[in-house]
Amino acid sequence: MRMATALSVVVLAAGGIGHAVVTGLDTGITRVDPFKDMKNRPQAGHGMNVLVVGTDGRDRISPEEKEKYRLGGAPCHCTDTVMLVHISEDRERASVVSLPRDSYAEMPEHTDLTSGKRHNSHPVKLNAAYAEGGPGLTVRTVESMTGVKIDHYLEVDFTSFMRTVDAIGGVQICTSRPVKDSYTGLDLAAGTHELDGGQALQYVRSRHIDGAADIGRMQRQQKFLAALIERATSGGVLLNPVRFREMATTMLSSVRADEDFGTDQMLALAKAMRGFTPASSEFVSVPIGDMSFPVKGIGSTVKWDAAKAQKLFQALREDRPLAPASQKPAASASASGKGAAPRTAVVDVAPRTIRVQVYNGTRTDGLGRKVDDALRATGFDTTRTPMTGSGQERARTLVEYDPRWDRSAKSLAAALPGAELRAVRGRGGTLRVTVGADYRGVTGVRAEEPGRGGPFEAVTGDQVVCP
Repeated sequence: MRMATALSVVVLAAGGIGHAVVTGLDTGITRVDPFKDMKNRPQAGHGMNVLVVGTDGRDRISPEEKEKYRLGGAPCHCTDTVMLVHISEDRERASVVSLPRDSYAEMPEHTDLTSGKRHNSHPVKLNAAYAEGGPGLTVRTVESMTGVKIDHYLEVDFTSFMRTVDAIGGVQICTSRPVKDSYTGLDLAAGTHELDGGQALQYVRSRHIDGAADIGRMQRQQKFLAALIERATSGGVLLNPVRFREMATTMLSSVRADEDFGTDQMLALAKAMRGFTPASSEFVSVPIGDMSFPVKGIGSTVKWDAAKAQKLFQALREDRPLAPASQKPAASASASGKGAAPRTAVVDVAPRTIRVQVYNGTRTDGLGRKVDDALRATGFDTTRTPMTGSGQERARTLVEYDPRWDRSAKSLAAALPGAELRAVRGRGGTLRVTVGADYRGVTGVRAEEPGRGGPFEAVTGDQVVCP
């Protein structure tokens, strides 16, 4: 949201009417000091780093909106979304890194805001940092995890989000297949859709569409941000002072930001970002090593791939682009000749987002471990604890799945040629593979994610907006 506001000021500031329009807007911002008494912070790099968090805030939603957009229940007073936004030193590029809310984190020692109790460093999920220590502890935790110094902090709640989307006239989202989530009420047919504020909130919150869970949700959030930038830079909002002030006033009236985020800073940034378009933005999710890392007393967490994540944040500190300059299609096996890599099948859902429990349904000792290792090497998120199947020896490999994860099941079956698919209601997000005597190995699979490439699988905004 901070990014969208900064981008929106570009044309107005360049036209000489920026001050007339934005003067006084920052008076509606609630101020916080997330950097108070912070010590031993990371060394500053090049460019500007903004920590953007989306908080629950459903206590400010009307009863009618709660019912319509499935926002029942008590607010969690935690961060629903965490993004690290890096704006390059030359102001020609914005890199958005999504941090899973369930990321395994080591909380620095702190005083609990609710109980007043002093806590030593301890493991938690990332979104718990806000609940225990507010913006300050959230910034400290993210800096500790990433080694990136945070320059500014912005906090957006559900109300601000919906009102801003409505003020800008909605956003356009394209889906290549039907998208449905019974938890949030999202129900989109394949095609192009104009989403209002409530529908956009459903879109960015949905995480029960398929086995991709939070990874899929983060990619939809990135797609939404690209669409928001596209609408702000091409939809006439920037050239209409009345519409712009309405949008900015709506957004800023329900956000919290650090003390240094003001009109002068906004205008200075905007003037330096003339000509910014969706192609100037790039999006990436932090590399994941284990989608279901168990932690005693906390449950399943998302463990980052330490080596890849370190390279990603090093690139941010050095102000380097994350997305490749150009995308070249990989050579096919037939075209690459001798020594080509084995062919892989293209599937709907990325293997890394599919959780798998392997059972050995044969009398061959060690086969369960062999299959678990092969699936993990192909990219699937296996439990690493294969088990022995019950009953008689199976002749055919079986994949059991919850009907809500049917696309994930098909992607898994593609890696196990000839496997039988069986829907089992209530199975949940973990797919079950019982290896049969027909097992002949695992076939490599990959998700078709247009535009994503390079060492960090980054994508630029123009590659994910509607054509």
